[in-house]
Amino acid sequence: MEDVNIVILTLKLIISFITLFFIIFVTGRTSITQLTPFHFVFVLVLGELVGNMYYEDKVGILTFLYALGLWTLFMLGIEFLTLKKKWTRSYLVGDPSIIIRDGVVNRKMLEKNKLDMNQLLSLLRQHNVFSIREVKYGILEANGQISVLKKSKYQTPEKQDLNLPEDSVDLPATLIIDGEVLWDNVHGIGYDKQLLNNELSANGYTSIKDIFYADWRTSDGIHISPK
Repeated sequence: MEDVNIVILTLKLIISFITLFFIIFVTGRTSITQLTPFHFVFVLVLGELVGNMYYEDKVGILTFLYALGLWTLFMLGIEFLTLKKKWTRSYLVGDPSIIIRDGVVNRKMLEKNKLDMNQLLSLLRQHNVFSIREVKYGILEANGQISVLKKSKYQTPEKQDLNLPEDSVDLPATLIIDGEVLWDNVHGIGYDKQLLNNELSANGYTSIKDIFYADWRTSDGIHISPK
């Protein structure tokens, strides 16, 4: 710290603090909870910019203000464009994508958004959805989160609200992902290759390679999403 000008460092910290709150105020609080790829790049570069300039005594206050202000103006300009020009939103922010429709995964949209089945299942579990069969529509938002509309029979009101008897709860087991069988899970439900093939044949599938995703739930049986 002996080689660092404390006064300059303090001023830079105060300016950064004020600038941060100014950016939050101007862009709206949703940019905190809905971090799009554009916002992520902006915050990443801003952090590097400020961090590198803190301890550079050669970088004066005016230079620091210029760099900080210019980068903030770039961000505000992009925000303005996306608000006023609809066509820019697809390129700079991104569009929502329907990943699941009526319990069937759209493989092309999944690949377009650089997602695999394990990532998709993880996002669904965060919404208390443990089987794709429960989903009427699954929409991948621009910030990477997924919005889920469940099928009517899986929606509220809950059974306890209707004073209905409680059923047993079972966790679905993923059997097939992208044409490959997860044999540990297959054996875990008490099936072998023959029984699995019989189950697939009963549902009109003669080849495992034709199946993109399949899971098993004791209460409902097998659920299949074709390629």
